[in-house]
Amino acid sequence: MWVLLILLVIILIIAFNTIKIVKQSEVYIIERLGKFHKVADAGLTIIIPFIDHVRSVVSLKQQTMDIPPQGVITQDNVTITIDTVVFYKITDPARAVYEIQNLKKGIEYLAITTIRDIVGKMDLDDTFSSRDAINDRLRVILDEATDQWGCKVDRVEIKDITPPADIRDAMEKQMNAERNKRALILQAEGERQSAITLAEGKKEAAILEAEADKESKIRRATGEAEAIKKVAEAKAQEIHMVYDAMMKSKPDEKLVQLKSLEALKEVANGNANKVFIPFEATNTLSSLGAISEIVKDKKKE
Repeated sequence: MWVLLILLVIILIIAFNTIKIVKQSEVYIIERLGKFHKVADAGLTIIIPFIDHVRSVVSLKQQTMDIPPQGVITQDNVTITIDTVVFYKITDPARAVYEIQNLKKGIEYLAITTIRDIVGKMDLDDTFSSRDAINDRLRVILDEATDQWGCKVDRVEIKDITPPADIRDAMEKQMNAERNKRALILQAEGERQSAITLAEGKKEAAILEAEADKESKIRRATGEAEAIKKVAEAKAQEIHMVYDAMMKSKPDEKLVQLKSLEALKEVANGNANKVFIPFEATNTLSSLGAISEIVKDKKKE
């Protein structure tokens, strides 16, 4: 009975050491008598007990590694702290196991030295404005360096860049000053635009007012000219009617002279300081002057 139990235990131990089940996205590095034998892919794998053994289990998934925050001195002698994360994947499990003692430590140290080299050649302002460029350069350098370790670096991201407290205070003050400057510029621009708009409105109003005044004067002058024209036409028509009536009545010379005197009286009653006497009326006036002299002489006698 005891012998059967011992045999069963031995069989189970041998089976456990012989049959290996490899999970998906993993591989086993199998050594035979201390030497690399094969890479066991996902599925069932049979090995020889006490001769073969599993050296390492390697994951083929994309992995992430946080690089501890590092103090880096920039070109303008400012010490900043950079926090970085690296995304990598193992492409050759055997080389990842046998070409380097500790793959993660190797990637970490390589990333730290590369960051210090890249940022040390940049100013503080460039480190904040060139994160994408730093990430790309880090990825290229790490990918080339880790290729011999059977590893591919897919992505490198800088999570945070922390400057010293005094630099942060200065940057905040500069940022506030810049914001205030932009606000003042926008306010001045708004006031300028408002003044321009107001001036243009006043200009348009003055132009419209001048045009309206001009149009009013033109219409007034046109109306006065039309009125004068109508009055002149009426006077001309009146004169024409009078002339026709006089022509129909066949006036003699004495009647014409008498009408001339009446017209002269009307002219003399006006405001003009010069009076033009018709030639026909001068004879009549001379006759009247002679008659008045005779009358005066008779009165004296």
